[in-house]
Amino acid sequence: MKKLILSLTLTAISLIGYAQVAPKADTTKTWTIHGENTLLINQSSFSNWSSGGVNSVAGNILFNYDFNYKKNVWSWDNKVILGYGLSKQQNVGTRKNDDRIILNSLLGRQASKYWLYTFYANFQTQFAKGYNYSTTPQSLISTFLAPAYLTFGPGFAYKRSDNFRINISPAAARVIIVQNDTLSKYGAFGVDPYKKSKFQFGASLDAYYKVNLLENISLENTLKLYSDYLDKPGNIYTDYTANLFMKVNKFVTVNAGVQLIYDDKTKIPYVDNGVDKTKKALQVKQIFGAGVTYKF
Repeated sequence: MKKLILSLTLTAISLIGYAQVAPKADTTKTWTIHGENTLLINQSSFSNWSSGGVNSVAGNILFNYDFNYKKNVWSWDNKVILGYGLSKQQNVGTRKNDDRIILNSLLGRQASKYWLYTFYANFQTQFAKGYNYSTTPQSLISTFLAPAYLTFGPGFAYKRSDNFRINISPAAARVIIVQNDTLSKYGAFGVDPYKKSKFQFGASLDAYYKVNLLENISLENTLKLYSDYLDKPGNIYTDYTANLFMKVNKFVTVNAGVQLIYDDKTKIPYVDNGVDKTKKALQVKQIFGAGVTYKF
């Protein structure tokens, strides 16, 4: 809880970050395509520093693309997010600090001014292997397609603009995929032992809100909720991400972000008095850095 409070406090304090003004849409076009390619760098070094410190360097690359279609009563919004980052610390070595593949698609037919009938799909996984570094030797805890999550289903959405939308699906299918033999053997991420996938059926909510706080300062919020009707529907999968963006000039940006995930079916490994154990816990990830962004 202290870590959560610290994360939220730092995010609030960092509201001097970066924001981009969304490009004006050309209403004569059926397709609107834009994106960002961002490279973030963090570095710290110490020499004879009385307070102490650890030399470190980190680099993150992020691709964030939108492909949106609009014609008459039909719309089709697609987002692709690809992120990967590494950090290197003195006496620790090189480890991942970001690794994600996110594909979102929302097909909508206008029902009224702001309401749509929809069908949505979401796919999430990662590029590379992840390890539990508290064990000796370090143990594998995730990799490409282990886990992967595929969620899809019909629903309805309230879409005020490209910067504010909420999609609700009361009949959404969700497939948890664990294609690694070692992880599936132990029933990682909620699949049954020795199984490579698990089917869920429930309700989902997907919300997106981006607000311009000040000139060149914006805050982007994404919330995903899922309740499985077939297994403890009260245990709701929650994934919330807040990204703060500050545009320094045409190419230089400062980004700060925090992601909070709670998944009742994911066990977090830890060591207690030399014994490997697992627990259910809130997952927290924070990223902050300055770098170069190319937009189109």
